[in-house]
Formats: sequence, C-alpha cells, structure tokens
Amino acid sequence: MSTGWYLRRLSRMGPQEIGGRVADAVRRRRWRTALPAAPEVTGARFGAALPAGALAAVPPDAAKRLVAAADELLAGHAEYFGVARDDLVDPDWSYDPKTGRRAPAGYAFDVPYRSEDAVGDIKQIWEPSRHHHLTVLAAAYALTGDERYAERVAAHLRSWWAANPPLRSVHWVSGIELGIRLLSWVWVRRLLDGWSGAAALFEENAQARRQVWYHQRWLAAFPSRGSSANNHVIAEAAGQAAAACAFGWFPSSARWRAEALRSLAQHLRGNTFPSGLNRELATEYHGLVLELGLAALAEADAAGVPVPADLRLVLLRMTDALAAVVDDRLRPPRQGDADDGHGLVVDGAGTDRWGSLLATGDAVFGRLDWWPRVPGSDVRTPLLAALIRPYAARGAGPAVARPARRPAHFADAGLTVLRGPGGIWCRCDGGPHGFLSIAAHAHADALSVEVRHEGVDVLADPGTFCYHGQPEWRQYFRSTIGHNTLELGGADQSVSGGPFLWTRQARSRVLAAVPEGNGVAYWSAEHDGYEGVVHRRRVELTAASRQLRIVDEVRGPVLAARLAFHIGPAVAVELAGSRAELTWSREGEDRSAVLELPDQLAWRAHRGASDPPLGWYSAGFGRKEPSTTLVGTGLAGGGQGFSTVLKFRD
Repeated sequence: MSTGWYLRRLSRMGPQEIGGRVADAVRRRRWRTALPAAPEVTGARFGAALPAGALAAVPPDAAKRLVAAADELLAGHAEYFGVARDDLVDPDWSYDPKTGRRAPAGYAFDVPYRSEDAVGDIKQIWEPSRHHHLTVLAAAYALTGDERYAERVAAHLRSWWAANPPLRSVHWVSGIELGIRLLSWVWVRRLLDGWSGAAALFEENAQARRQVWYHQRWLAAFPSRGSSANNHVIAEAAGQAAAACAFGWFPSSARWRAEALRSLAQHLRGNTFPSGLNRELATEYHGLVLELGLAALAEADAAGVPVPADLRLVLLRMTDALAAVVDDRLRPPRQGDADDGHGLVVDGAGTDRWGSLLATGDAVFGRLDWWPRVPGSDVRTPLLAALIRPYAARGAGPAVARPARRPAHFADAGLTVLRGPGGIWCRCDGGPHGFLSIAAHAHADALSVEVRHEGVDVLADPGTFCYHGQPEWRQYFRSTIGHNTLELGGADQSVSGGPFLWTRQARSRVLAAVPEGNGVAYWSAEHDGYEGVVHRRRVELTAASRQLRIVDEVRGPVLAARLAFHIGPAVAVELAGSRAELTWSREGEDRSAVLELPDQLAWRAHRGASDPPLGWYSAGFGRKEPSTTLVGTGLAGGGQGFSTVLKFRD
C-alpha cells in the first residue's frame, strides 16, 4: 500500500490502538528469528464427540446433498468465487488458479498479500485453506462410514501442515483465517471420531498438536484491534474458544478459553446493535458472525464451560433480527460488502444458508409465531442442536422479552422494511455509514432502496464482486452511482481512502418510519454527505394499488445530479423516454411492472459497460453479470424534487 494510505489509515486510529500495533510489530520482528517454543504434550485425548443420535437426526435429503458434494471433492472438483478447480485431489495450497500465480514462501508478515501482482488473488488462495471442504468430507464419512472420505481428509491435513509450518506462509498473515481454520479442525476431528485413524491424525500426532498450539498462540498474540475489531475479531475469538474447549491439551488452554469467551461476548455486543442487526450493516457479515457465535457456543456447551450470559442473548437477538428482515423467499437484504464467508460448512450445494440459520435458531432458541417458515433442511442444524443447550433450559440464558410482532423498523441500524401484498418487499437505508472509524465494509449507499417481488430483485443492490486486485471494480460496486440513490456533483456521498477505508462518512437520519400504515406504509430520511447540501428521500408503499413512490429532494446549491436505478438481472427492461417497462418470470408465471421516472432528468439505460463500469450485478463474490441500470442526468438543488413511481401489475 502507498505511504498515503498508511497515513490515512493511521489517522483513523486512537492512541491505544497505535500502541497495540507498535507492540505487535515488535513481536513480529522478534518471532521472525525466535518463535516461542511449543510445549511438549503427552496423553492428549479428544472428548468432544457428537452425542448419540445426533447423526440419525440429519434429514435424508440433506445427507444426500452433502454426500454428492463430498463425491465431487473426492474427484478433485470445487468452485471458489466463480473459479472452477479440478486440482483438489492433491492441492497446491499457495496457488491461485485465477491468475496462475503462487504466493511466495517466507516469513508470513513479509508476504505482500494485498498485491495481486506478487501473490495472486489472495481470496482464491485463502479460501481452500479455511478447510470447509474437509468438514464436508468428514461429515460424509460420519454419515456413511466410507473411509475414502476420512483418508482424503487426513491426506489434505498432513499436506497442509507440511506445506505451512508456523509463520512460514501467507496462511499465517490474517487472524480470521486462523480462527476459521481452527473451527474446521475441531469439527473434522469430531466428525471423524468413529474412524480408526482419527487419534493418530490429531492428538497422537506431534505435527498436528504443534499446528493447533501455534494457531492459538498466534491468536493470543495478534488480536484484531480498535478500528479493525469487526467480524475478524469475532472469528479469532470463536476459533480460539472452540479449539481451547475441544483441544484443551496445553498448559495455556484454560486461560485461552476464558479469554476467548470473554472477548467473544464483548465483541459480539460491540458488533451488534441492541435491535440484533450487525453494526457493519453488511448482511453477509451478520450471517458470518451468527455462524461463528453459534459454533463457539456449541463447543463451550459440549465442554461444559460456562459462557457469559449475554453471549446467548446477543445470538438470540441476531436470530430474531434475521427472521424479521428476510423476504418471503428467506433472502435477507443485499447491503454492504459480501464475500461469501462462512463460519462452519457441513452441507452440500443447494442448502439455503439463511434457512439453515433460522432452523438452528428454531432448535436452539425457539421460533416465534411471526417467524417465516423454513421449507428446506440441512445437516448443520441437528449437529449444532445436539451440542448447544436450548435457551429455554434452566440457566441457559437470561430471561428476555422477544418481539411479539415482526419488527419492520430498526431505529438503531436505520433499516426499515416496507412490505406489500403479493410479495412486495422494500428495504430503505437511513442508517450509519458503517462500523468503527474505517467503516471497512460499508458502501456509499445512503438513502438507497432495494425492492423485490416474490424474492426477485426488481430494484437491486448490485453487490460486491471483489476486494483486492481490481480497484476500478471495487470502487464501482461500493460507489453511490452503484446503488439506488442520488449522486451529486459527480462524487460519492462518502470519501474513500482505500479499498477498506472511508475517511469521511455521510451521516444519515431517519425522519419518519411507518412501515405498517393504514393502507400506506412510508419512510423518510436525509443525509449530509455533500457539503452544504441535504438529500432527503421519502418512500411510500400503497397496498391497494401495489405502488411504490420515491420522492427525492435536494436542499442547497444546484449541482449536477445522477439518479440511478439498478434493475435485477432477471428483469427485462424497455426504456422509452422517462418510462420503463419491466418484465420477468417467476416459476413459469409472467410478471410485470412499470417504472415512471422523473421527466426533469434525461434517462439512459446502461448494461455491461466497463469504461467506466456501469450496469452490473454480482450474485456472489468473484462473479458478475450484466444487468440494466437506468441513470437520469440533470441538475438538482434549491429544494427541487424528483418523483419516481414503481407500479406492480396483477
């Protein structure tokens, strides 16, 4: 990174964080030539097996999907972020198939992992080494008894341990990677418990014990700090807690366990609004943090280790919040960054992530009457439920008043969901720009809206696509013009200082939110992202006419304006002047709507443009496809208003 970036990053830190990072730098320098010595361990045992009957509770269809995924892995096939791989029989753990580059060997903290030219796409390298594919293989062994799965797991672990000695590869750079990898190893050992070679692979294996110890020692030494204490610190604490519970073989295990559980509880509180939504306002990280918290709780309960009382309470609130915001197809908002990160994977393709989390929430906390029904099944829920004490059990969690009705307005997060007949769902964003001083995973999307019909994106949030290596695409997908809101003066509402850094953040406030009005639900908010200017927006959803009206007003000097509406990739668009006809199909039935756009602006449809990027949709990390973006250009200011109307047809 440039000197300018380091100075901007430094400006977002407080004295305590700077002091901690200086101490980290000193320790890294010392560890370069003198790693701390791992203790000698004898008599290690694994006592965290699944309870009897847990595997029998796995639904047959979920087991079938899992085994199919495991068979693909046995054949060496997998896909990471849109890149197909067929080399996973004997993988090169430092190879990026996307660029054809290998991460250089050497002391971990010397590897320039942010440089795609030097390393390759770091996400392509790191993801297989989270070892989610090994938990899938181990689960297939547990369900079938087929030792081919167990033997492949053992071969991959031995290969990884040999290729990545402590602090000697790019896989030792980031704490989130170490934390998630530890969680995977705990579950691999648990799921292989019936295999004759399990003990020889783990507790009787000096190399395995050394790896487990150094992973935990690293996490104790280099925690994410201050402005970086977002989802990364949750992963670090969850992995540390899980390993110290399940692999409690070392003199420091009890201390690591206690510190990790305290840290996990503290940072779960810090990362979560009282309403239950994640403070990063990036929905996929809500899912990741919830998965990590549940997995760590499972280890503590399995080991009989008490956890801070509010840890369960935060996870309960997160689950209720998730149930509240999903649409009628169980899709949550597409807000902020999303990198397809998972905490624990033991399911095959086709398993719905959000349905799985709600099913686990039902098993652990109990569903409320207003929760949406979960139609599918998964492997993970019965396994976690076999380990976690039900919330209603005596002493399992503090008494708490849960919402009697489905919440629609989350005042602390500035998120409001308007719902209409026939599956109309509209998310309105009037919340904080992001979390902590750098707001790493935020987008410049103040006052944006996201509209779906029966789960189909109509006015879509385009997503994320990438983090490193493609700065022009990173900038586009988190820009103001990349969202359904108003850009003024050709600039973003918030000022970026780098791919995970915002140096000035727009401040939004919700003026009114009546998500369940008498026939008309409405929301209104404003933001100050442009100096001397206030952008105010009002959204009204009229149930009887199935009509959504968006009114934008700009108070301040007249500026060049661009108003963008991103149409979902499944929707065909025909633009004529300031009127757009929208058509799509849902389960074989034709659907349509009309978008009446402000005629004060000149409208043009963009699709799949790359110089500069415009008209794209990213369904998942590393993937993008052309979609239609309607952009109206003109002038705004002096209190002038624009009115946009979306009418759904029967």
